[in-house]
Parts: sequence; structure tokens; C-alpha cells
Amino acid sequence: MLRSLFIAGLTLFSLVSSPVPAAAQTPNTLQVYEVPRELIYSAHNDDYTVRVRTPGGKWKNLYEYRIRVDADTLQNASLVYFDFSGTAELEIQKNNGTFSTAELLPQSPGIRLVRNGSIIRLTLDKPERFSIQFDDDRLHNLHILAGAIPVDKPEPSAIYYGPGFHKPADGGSQFPVKSGDRIYLAPGAVLRGSFALDHVKDVKILGRGLLYNPGHAIDLDGASNIEVRDLIVVNDERADAARIMNIRNSENVSVKDLSGFTAGKWSDGYNISTSRHVSIDGGYLRTSDDAVAIYSVTDCPICKDRPIRPVGPPGAAQPADTFDIKVRNLTIWNDVAHSMFIGHFGDADAPRTVSDVTFENIDVVNFDEDDPQWDGVMAIYSGNATLMKNITFNDIRVHRIEEGRLFNIVAGQTKLTIVSAQANTKPGRGIEGVTLRNISFDGKGMPGESIISGLAPGTEIKDIKIENLRIGGKPVTSKEAADIEVGPYVTGFSIR
Repeated sequence: MLRSLFIAGLTLFSLVSSPVPAAAQTPNTLQVYEVPRELIYSAHNDDYTVRVRTPGGKWKNLYEYRIRVDADTLQNASLVYFDFSGTAELEIQKNNGTFSTAELLPQSPGIRLVRNGSIIRLTLDKPERFSIQFDDDRLHNLHILAGAIPVDKPEPSAIYYGPGFHKPADGGSQFPVKSGDRIYLAPGAVLRGSFALDHVKDVKILGRGLLYNPGHAIDLDGASNIEVRDLIVVNDERADAARIMNIRNSENVSVKDLSGFTAGKWSDGYNISTSRHVSIDGGYLRTSDDAVAIYSVTDCPICKDRPIRPVGPPGAAQPADTFDIKVRNLTIWNDVAHSMFIGHFGDADAPRTVSDVTFENIDVVNFDEDDPQWDGVMAIYSGNATLMKNITFNDIRVHRIEEGRLFNIVAGQTKLTIVSAQANTKPGRGIEGVTLRNISFDGKGMPGESIISGLAPGTEIKDIKIENLRIGGKPVTSKEAADIEVGPYVTGFSIR
């Protein structure tokens, strides 16, 4: 007989949405994608068997990709993906060993898990991105990307990558991109390579394709009017600085429903610097460095393969400030470093400002960072002559902090353990106007004390507002209850 699955004494039964009137119901449609023959053995993880169907339909097997996670230990987790409308049913079998518990993260009020022996069944009535942990094993878990049916169709003049395996035609590691290109990755397309958008404009890269071991998956430098949508990035190899997306010296960039996984050193999700009018909306990130990092330096000073260089032709004006950055509707799993970081990388000789940055509706399901100078689910560090102002974190839900702080907001200059002196040669110019609103932390894990502090005169932190903070389900209205150290050179701090 079927029985409900219990976790920590609580049943994973939740409220189920009310039935939709028959006339308004969305037709049940399901799309699954075959793995290319070139990867069928080499990219597979046999930890789970997963299949999906529409109610009453035939079961369809999903390919279980191996994804590497956690740069500290480099473990094998799993990924499946499919697209649907209406209702979809999944069955998941754990193939190796028995289990007592299973947990879905982030928890969703519309999903319940039902167990029958070694099989878990669940039903989806809308697109979801989540993971399932058996016996709280967070290093060998199953990630599920259940997307909406892609609506984009290739334009007649589009560069089209159809279902199957693709490599750059020139034998290199990058697929060519030029201004005006429309690039479409059909569902089921797997590309072994990256896209470098270097001083191009008016480019779209769309479709439910997968970039497999691309290194720098999508790299923007001096680009404008760029749209990227619906892609999946898997860096299965432990390549250093193998990021999901770099956005440098660029403007008018829109990214929608991009999901990705990294496991190498300095392998950020989004790395945004000296750019403006950038919108990140939707997706799932599991990274072994900052999930989203926002800087004000022309290039990353610690990436040996991408040295700092001028932008544009000789004598061209250099981009300066980073502003109007919006990051929304993400699910984040951090194996290393920050979840959301506005950082000190800047130009000490040409001081810059990072301003008008918003993080909104973000789920952080797991956070871990061992180095206290580099931790913080929500972190702002003003160094190297940078000024940070008008920063908002709104509707942020944090499930578990394995090690690290909830907040780490510091202005000044400190010795950074893994970054050269070039990265932080002068104190920052301070932090002004930070709002942390509707922040909830489940209280799981072993978090450290949060900190808000200037480090010296001239590096003040001004006007920090915390509104509606909840920890362990309870409202918190004092810095003591929130376990926040408010240090010197802080004015205008409030919590209510």
C-alpha cells in the first residue's frame, strides 16, 4: 500500500491547489529529450532511475546526468530535466541502498511526496526546480528541472542547433557569435563549447538546449542588447573559473530561466561587473563559488586566463559604475562562498560605484563557506575605493546555513586570504542605503554571528534597515535576537 513519507516527524503532505474549472484547465503536454549517443554512457549517473508521464499516460524514462558538486570534496550528484504543461507525475527510484527519509528543497506548498517501497512518487501542476535528498545526503542528491514548454521558435535566419551533440566547427572551444545573431538551441541539443559575446550587440541565444562542460559558458564583454533564455549549463569537469555567465562592461542584458551547475574553484554562477541595466529572472544555480557576484572592476583580477585589459579600441572611454541590476526568482544552492555578493573588486585609481541593486524572491536552500572573510548568504563588502549604495534584498528565504553568516556587511580594507593585493589596495568608500526586507531563515544548520561594521573612519556604513526578519519561524526585532554584531562606523541602523 502507498504510505505518506515522514521527515523529522512531519509528513510531506502539503496544501494542494484547488481544482481548476474544466473549461480553464491547461492541456497535459509532456516533452522529454533524448541524450546524444556521444554522452549516453560517459555522462550518466546510475544513482537514481527517474520517469515521468501525464496522468494516465505512458511512462517516459529521463536521462540522469551526472553533475559534479562541491569543489571541496568533488562529489557526483544527479540531474534530470523535462518540460510540461498541465499536470505531470514523476517516479524516482533510489538504486543503491535503502533510505529512511526524503526531503524536497525548496519546500513547495503544492507538492507532496508519497513512498512505495524504494520508489517516491510526486505530482506537479506547474513548472518547478528543486532537489530531493535521501537521508539528508546533500552531496549525492537528485536535481529536477521541470520547465514550461518553451515558446520560442527559431527565426528563419537563426543559427540552429538541432537535437544531438554539437562541437564548434573550427575544432576550438567556442561557438561563433556576431552582432545581430539569433541563436537557437532546440530541446535535446547538447553543445560542448561556450559562447563569447565580445563587443557584439543585438544578440539572442534561446532554447532548451544544454551546454555541457563549456568552461566559461556564456561570456559577455563590452556587449549590449543581449537576451539569453531557457538554457541549462552543466560543468561536469572540475575546471577553475568555469562560470555559468560573465557579464562585464555590458548593458541592456536580459537573462530568463537559465539554470546551471559548477564545481571548480572560482566557478561563480553570475559574475556581473561594470555593467548596467541587467535583469536576471528565474533559474536554479548550484555553484562552488558565489552564486551571484556584482563587482565594479573591468575584469576579474584573480582569473589568470582572463587578465585585466582595456575595453574597446585605443582611446575609447572606459565603463565605470555598475548600476540598475535586478536579480529575481532564483533558487540557489551554495557549496562554497556567497549566495548574493556585492563585492570589493574595483579600481583603486579610478573609484567606482555600485548602486541600485535588487535581489528579490530568492530561495537559498543550502549555504556553506569555511572562510569567515568570504562568507555571508547576503554580503556586501566595500573595498578598493568602491562605494555601494541603494541595495535591496527583498523576500529572501534561507533554509540551511551549514557554516557561515546570514548577513556580512563590511566597509573598509582587510587582508583577503586568497586574493592578490591588486584586488584590494585601498579602503572602500562605504556603504549607504541597504534594505533587508521580508527575510526568513529556517534556523537549520550552524550559522555564525552576522556582522555589520565599518573598519575605519571614511568607510562608514549608513542607513541599514532590516524589516520583517524571521528566524526559526519567529519574528526578530532586535540585533541580539538576530545574532548580529553591529560594529563601529555604523549609523542609521534599524531592525523592526
